Amino acid sequence: MKVYFTCTFFILSLISVFAQEVNKQSEKKLLPKVEHAKPLYNDLMRDLGARKGEAEINIGMGLADHTDYIEHFGFVEYEWAVANRLGLEVEIPFSFNRRIGSLNAQIPNNRIEGVKLASQYTYYVNEKTQTSMAVAYVHEFELNYLNKLDEDRFFTGMRMNALLIIAKKFQNLNTIIFGGPVIKNKFETRETKVSGTVNASVLYQLQKTKNFIGIENNFDFRSDRFNYVIRPQVKAGILHNLAIGLVTGIPITSVKEMSLDFLTRIIWEP
Repeated sequence: MKVYFTCTFFILSLISVFAQEVNKQSEKKLLPKVEHAKPLYNDLMRDLGARKGEAEINIGMGLADHTDYIEHFGFVEYEWAVANRLGLEVEIPFSFNRRIGSLNAQIPNNRIEGVKLASQYTYYVNEKTQTSMAVAYVHEFELNYLNKLDEDRFFTGMRMNALLIIAKKFQNLNTIIFGGPVIKNKFETRETKVSGTVNASVLYQLQKTKNFIGIENNFDFRSDRFNYVIRPQVKAGILHNLAIGLVTGIPITSVKEMSLDFLTRIIWEP
């Protein structure tokens, strides 16, 4: 476990030091930035090409329809640019389940999913071609079920995900794709699993606004199965710094007997 903590700290420190050096050289002038629309379900850690001081608070609430239970899930998230083009994020996801099927069916216990820490550095911005590229790293400490926190270990495992992000804008049409390997480690069994994830989105943004409508595609590649969920979505501004996003998830392949999910995301830029 100490090895994972050391590697995580090293990666985050390396990204931070590199970005701060770039930031020192460019503080006196405003760095170029392409305003890409971000997907709503699996979003980014900060805007691509973010400028120092930018911040955003997100609150998400949703539900998923499973065969034997309804899952109520959500998250609280804070993301900010600590330096030019370097974004950090802290997220607390949670889920609560309500039985609707057989009394003998096993359903997941209620839980705070974990503590998710992430960093993102945009290493390429080209305003002429409306293209941005970035690298990111997400590290999640998975928490135990709420009814077991006082009798068992607090953290049950870790999830590590490195990402490559590429985005290009065609006038009002935003395209973005990101993905990378996912490593999951369970502390109790010391079991490690490797999988992959890809997220591809096409979002049409209304002229001179941050409002958009589009489709997000979530792909998960595992050794035993392949999951694909398509997510139509819309984002609408309420105030100049407040917006709401609506997302529906439609499984194209079977995902744990889920038939449909829905998410509402509230986005506030203080």
